[in-house]
Amino acid sequence: MEEVVWGTPAAEAVADIAARQGARRVFLMASGTLNRETEEVSRIRAALGDRVAAVFDRMPAHTPRAAVVAATAMAREAGADLIVTVGGGSVTDGAKAVQLCLANDIRTPEAMDRLRVGPAGAPPGMRPPEIRQVSVPTTLSAGEFSAISGVTNEATEAKEMLRHPRIIPQAVVLDPALTRHTPEWLFLSTGIRAVDHCVEGVCSAEAHPYADAQALRGLALLAAGLARVKAAPDDLAARLDCQLGSWLSMAPLATGVPMGASHGIGYVLGAAFGVPHGHTSCIMLPAVMRWNAPANPDRQALVAAALGAPEAAAGDLLDRLIAGLGMPRSLGAVGIGAEAFDRIAEGAMKTPWVPRNPRPIEGPAAVREILALAA
Repeated sequence: MEEVVWGTPAAEAVADIAARQGARRVFLMASGTLNRETEEVSRIRAALGDRVAAVFDRMPAHTPRAAVVAATAMAREAGADLIVTVGGGSVTDGAKAVQLCLANDIRTPEAMDRLRVGPAGAPPGMRPPEIRQVSVPTTLSAGEFSAISGVTNEATEAKEMLRHPRIIPQAVVLDPALTRHTPEWLFLSTGIRAVDHCVEGVCSAEAHPYADAQALRGLALLAAGLARVKAAPDDLAARLDCQLGSWLSMAPLATGVPMGASHGIGYVLGAAFGVPHGHTSCIMLPAVMRWNAPANPDRQALVAAALGAPEAAAGDLLDRLIAGLGMPRSLGAVGIGAEAFDRIAEGAMKTPWVPRNPRPIEGPAAVREILALAA
């Protein structure tokens, strides 16, 4: 990543970046709702002028393979030399996957098997992306600050990771005005997703001071900012604080700190049950913190201090924050009962994060204990 821009309207900032890059064939990937129901995408198109080669606005939630392949085909046909995304995490991750699909001549969903991250990391022979990405996020899940793309394999109902250092966007433009169009539940719940990045990063057994400093500052900005946005949706300063907190939340992942069981279980809830990823964090994070508490009390105390109550239980404070935002706080609230726990637990053990949870998770039985706490 070369730059993060804030304090400049998105249309102006994107046009400036495209001009400096010498882009002539911009492939614009946008949220369908934002494109159809607001003027924001039209403003960016107008600012880019004849640089716009094509627009794709059909990326569903959780970034399914078929939609990635469709977007890749359009970008290939357009002769894209820069991808600009305007929207949430699914659009952002979709464009990161498109970069890899273009570079590796992927033309079918099945062919994406060649891009999957394995035990040794990126598959051998993967060609690096040649076309870069500029992201204008409208949610807070912070995927624009990572070199990972989460894509759902419809055949297996599993979310898979694609990874390459060059798929991280070249530039990110933070414009809080665009987020006013984001549905309240989506903005606030993805804010809790960013909180989850901060919390699981700080609480990891592999945490380090450099990431802690940014994650704890990000957590404080997010907790205060989300409450302010809930109380006053037009407070652009609060929205920008949330965006800056989201950026800081990615410091642990960017510096090699793994996430834990909240993220791992959330992957399964999203891919197999269609639960929005922000809601997965709202539901799972307090339960995971309570289950982990015997293993990392000192780390959890840092989280509680960042939330303004150092003597309180971090899991309880997070649950109170989530309740105040009006978000779902149990699996039952999203229609998932105990009959699904075995399936979720088996799937969670296959994710990259559950095996690196700070309190060791030896098998599905331990995951079921966490699910019971979140029931």
